[in-house]
Amino acid sequence: MLTADANDEDVSLFDAEEDAGKRSKKTSVRHPVASFFHLFFRVSAALVYLLCDIIGVTFIASMVTVILLLSCDFWTVKNITGRLMVGLRWWNQVDDDGRSHWVFESRKGTGKQVSDSDSRIFWLGLIVCPVLWLISAFSTLFSFNIKWMPVVIMGLVLQGANLYGYVKCKVGGKTSLKNVATNYFGRQFLKQALSKQEES
Repeated sequence: MLTADANDEDVSLFDAEEDAGKRSKKTSVRHPVASFFHLFFRVSAALVYLLCDIIGVTFIASMVTVILLLSCDFWTVKNITGRLMVGLRWWNQVDDDGRSHWVFESRKGTGKQVSDSDSRIFWLGLIVCPVLWLISAFSTLFSFNIKWMPVVIMGLVLQGANLYGYVKCKVGGKTSLKNVATNYFGRQFLKQALSKQEES
């Protein structure tokens, strides 16, 4: 697996946005259209899935609509909103030998150019929706409503892939997610132990 870390070099796609980053406030939503579409496709797919029986739409029409919305969401988040809202991008590249390489990049100096509001909207949408699809998967399985299982799996896979890709970008393409989680929980445990020790 080949990974690229943008701490070594700038990503060319971001150069056009640097001027816009200097004149905007850090707390305001810098990209309202991107924020809207980041949430629109995700929420629409979940709502169509949840409300299709209540509205009375046929199974085929609902399934096609949900899959189209999920596909639009995957493409939008992977190619547009991740780059604009948090300065991260990932993709798969095939070399001349036919081997596949995953590339994870982050914009150099992301903290200076990313709005806190954009970042919160991006990560909240990116994390909450796959959790909802996971709950839907268990619900579909335990209610024996198997006809919806391919749709739910599609939602879980597409939104889970974006979540995984952006988490890898955020923590660094060369860093193992297991090591990051272990270090995080270790630090939290140490903080808690030190705070209890100070209370005594």
